[in-house]
Amino acid sequence: MPGIMVSRLKIALVAAGLAALLQPALAEPPRAVVELFTSQGCSNCPPADALLVEYAQKHDIVALSFPVNYWDYLGWKDTLAHTEFTARQKDYAHARSDRQVFTPQMIVNGKKSCIGSDRAQIENAIQMTLKGRSTLPVDVNVSEENGTVTVSVKEIAEPARREALVWVLPVLRSQTVPIERGENKGRTVTYANVVRGLKRIGEWNGGSARFEVPAETARGGADGYVVLLQTAQDDKPSVILGAAKGPGL
Repeated sequence: MPGIMVSRLKIALVAAGLAALLQPALAEPPRAVVELFTSQGCSNCPPADALLVEYAQKHDIVALSFPVNYWDYLGWKDTLAHTEFTARQKDYAHARSDRQVFTPQMIVNGKKSCIGSDRAQIENAIQMTLKGRSTLPVDVNVSEENGTVTVSVKEIAEPARREALVWVLPVLRSQTVPIERGENKGRTVTYANVVRGLKRIGEWNGGSARFEVPAETARGGADGYVVLLQTAQDDKPSVILGAAKGPGL
């Protein structure tokens, strides 16, 4: 009898171990959201675009490309640009009070401006904006079921601010563009996580909260989506408190 009990215990422990291995791992919150403002008409942008492709492959980074349109007059109209993205970049500059708008510009965690191709500067900005933490202070998770995306928000640290907006951004995972005219004439550039829109889906006021949006709306005809929990300063985008990637990103 004791031998049978020991055998059953071993079987139970093995089964429990297998079950634990089969459970999906809960993703940790990212340490940074990096937003690259870029243009197909900017000769300095391809190295930054290549760096963003690298960042897009990191599990702890939410990397986004925002193509802008103010270099279109140089001879090539950016095929992915949108006036909304140009406005976002200018709004960031107003919120920082430095009025710096250029390409390639990387905005780190909604706060720090960097040269988009300068890896060392970007990594330093990530550390500065984390303020001693290893991840963003608010945990944002997304799940899909029956055509609905559920966004779950939970504080994991004491953020400096506890009021923010919840945004969903449809993105194209990868887009390769042959550029026929302008400063990058003859080059073929690959862009990662190209944003196709910004859709506000709710407001967060601290604590735990849930938000829902149709999956079709979240994707917006693109490949996937990203969710941002972002504060605002005088109606301008500011510090990002949390973020999550949708399936496939």
